[in-house]
Amino acid sequence: MNVKISLVANGLEWAGEVEPRLTLADLLRDHLALTGTHLGCEHGVCGACTVLLDGQAARSCLTLAVQADGRQVTTVEGLSDDLLPRELFQCGFCRSGFVCSAEALLRREPLPRAVELPELLAGNICRCTGYEPILEALSARLPG
Repeated sequence: MNVKISLVANGLEWAGEVEPRLTLADLLRDHLALTGTHLGCEHGVCGACTVLLDGQAARSCLTLAVQADGRQVTTVEGLSDDLLPRELFQCGFCRSGFVCSAEALLRREPLPRAVELPELLAGNICRCTGYEPILEALSARLPG
């Protein structure tokens, strides 16, 4: 039995019926064609599936689509490329998770201290770029 839900994804309203067990990641990728959200481990460990749910970082592989009913979802496609430019990443698979995690951190703490930036990295895995270029790009946004 399907469930009716509605949400706003990157500023656009969407309504439809979904299976109760459908993940938010699968809804975004398969029903809304927002493929910037990547599925890596599908266990909430790698962070590649991170999106913003009402402005908070959320693992879309662990979040059911029905849990997003009536809420605002923002994916990497809905965020500026300026925060963490594509050129920082070698393969780019992890980028969407880093961008969404960084955006959530900056919304929570607009002027984070440099010591808070590694918090961003705690839930995101990058196997090819490493973390230094990402930390340097975020540190460059800090005052003084």
